[in-house]
Amino acid sequence: MVSVQTKSILPKAEVKRLPCRAHALGYGESGRAVVPGKPQAGLAPETHDGKQPESYQADRAFHAMLARLTSGISPVALSLAYIDWASHLASAPQRQMEIAQDALRSGQRFFESALHELSSNQGPWSLIKPKPQDRRFAKPEWESPPYNLLAQAFLLKEQWWHNATTGVRGVAPQNEAIVEFSVRQVLDMLAPSNFAATNPEVLQKAFESGGENFIFGWQNWCSDWMHLLPAGKQADGNQDFVVGETVATSRGKVVFRNELIELIQYYPTTDKVHPEPILIVPAWIMKYYILDLSPHNSLVKFLTGEGYTVFMISWRNPGAGDRDIAFDDYRKLGVEAAVDVIGDIVPGRQIHALGYCLGGTLLSITAAAMGRDGPFKTITLLAAQTDFTEAGELTLFINESQVAFLEDMMWERGVLDTTQMAGAFQLLRSNDLIWSRITRDYLMGERAPPSDLMAWNADATRLPYRMHSEYLRKLFLNNDLAEGRYMVEGKPIALSDIHAPMFVVGTVWDHVAPWKSTYKIHYQVDADVTYLLTSGGHNTGVVAPPGEPGHSYQVKTKAEDARYIGPDEWLKAAPRVEGSWWQEWTRWLTAQSGEPGEPPQMGVGHADGQTLPDAPGDYVRQ
Repeated sequence: MVSVQTKSILPKAEVKRLPCRAHALGYGESGRAVVPGKPQAGLAPETHDGKQPESYQADRAFHAMLARLTSGISPVALSLAYIDWASHLASAPQRQMEIAQDALRSGQRFFESALHELSSNQGPWSLIKPKPQDRRFAKPEWESPPYNLLAQAFLLKEQWWHNATTGVRGVAPQNEAIVEFSVRQVLDMLAPSNFAATNPEVLQKAFESGGENFIFGWQNWCSDWMHLLPAGKQADGNQDFVVGETVATSRGKVVFRNELIELIQYYPTTDKVHPEPILIVPAWIMKYYILDLSPHNSLVKFLTGEGYTVFMISWRNPGAGDRDIAFDDYRKLGVEAAVDVIGDIVPGRQIHALGYCLGGTLLSITAAAMGRDGPFKTITLLAAQTDFTEAGELTLFINESQVAFLEDMMWERGVLDTTQMAGAFQLLRSNDLIWSRITRDYLMGERAPPSDLMAWNADATRLPYRMHSEYLRKLFLNNDLAEGRYMVEGKPIALSDIHAPMFVVGTVWDHVAPWKSTYKIHYQVDADVTYLLTSGGHNTGVVAPPGEPGHSYQVKTKAEDARYIGPDEWLKAAPRVEGSWWQEWTRWLTAQSGEPGEPPQMGVGHADGQTLPDAPGDYVRQ
């Protein structure tokens, strides 16, 4: 066994000095990364205008109080968007007339269709059909009158409001998107599928069960309400999926711990392994074990079964006391610390690095900062953005007013809490994650069968105030990384300094990192880029094990010196393949790897004399 000099950074009261490795990585006496010119932990970070937030304590406290009433959405940002849209529409009489004529035409078509449907055997959806991803009216019950007419009336109204809130000359694109999005949220609440009297599926269920579905729905509502209470939260838990017992079960050992990460090394499951280890950098807005769910859909288990030595970063779930942890701390205490430890366990070997979501963004920053001679032999990005100008509907929550409002809310709490995080992501897919669930649970009286992905999704994390503020401003708001202004150690970095071959995965229905946004990596780096577009969404597209039906992907490689083609052209040229992208990726990895040999010995983790635990470790349970 190889003894690795792994160290734990204990709570501040117990830490006097760090070992030499931490100093070599640039950690200060507190254990946090020391960045020249950056305020250290315990000092209040500066706002975007350089003023200390203490100067505005009364204003910030008021905004934080207001945020509790608005679920973290800035009323000023919302008002400005509507003022922009309404004022431009008010000064556009021809556009007003066009919108009014659209309403009259839609109404006339609907009444004519209703008369024909009542007097003839006219087929369903004669006026308008639901979009393929809209599952609210997918059941056959919605094809019969009068419910088909109700559904079509709603879809026509939804279409009219979309046309009314878009295409008004002079409205800022983001304001237009905010108005369209917020109107759509209101309309989604009023869909006929959300009410028992207008939902044929609910009525049929009530007829068949004698009304028992409403009793079960009431019980489900009471159960969910109790779980919202503090005591309920503590008692709540999905006993079918327990970390370390049914999920995150791949055998491994925590070989390093500091105040921000535990580094897990997994035991090999093959006699021979490729010489280059794999380092997985998950996002810290989620628990790492989405990549190590149940054994049948664990990426970690799949990789060890393919003959790779796998390391995984497990991030600590921060609390209010960690408010001043910076974005750059995640680079130094996270990725760079992990690389250093892996270099001790597997000396002289380059690393296949994989970053998922925000972890992929961080990995890109680290790789660019390390440059051509860095430790990475290949870089894989999963649903990770490096340019945030087209970051999907998530950018609706990102403008100066909204970011300042969120900063004031986090300033009071010290973190962005789990309910705020979950609420933002649910709004992006409100039909699937809010209203369809309410219909199923409370009107149908049913519960979705438990799954490991649902249990993981409920296992939320928090984000430190300073880190999240820097993330929103530097990446989302200012797009510093894509435009060459992102600073590391006081110097700007450029993604063009990345020369390692890249494998980049986008997902078709990604509301967090739209695939056309992730596709921009093609013209940002000076490297061979293999881009793969897989079916599914931000999570379901990534967790796509071999043998599971319904998965497909398109893939195409662009050599470093090849001509750039746009995403629409790529979509036509890339061949479609049925099956899991995991196998395509490991074939690519194998071509980039050396011949298999003896597995490296497991590193033995120690934390200031205390033996570290087996996988999944302690941080993931926080």
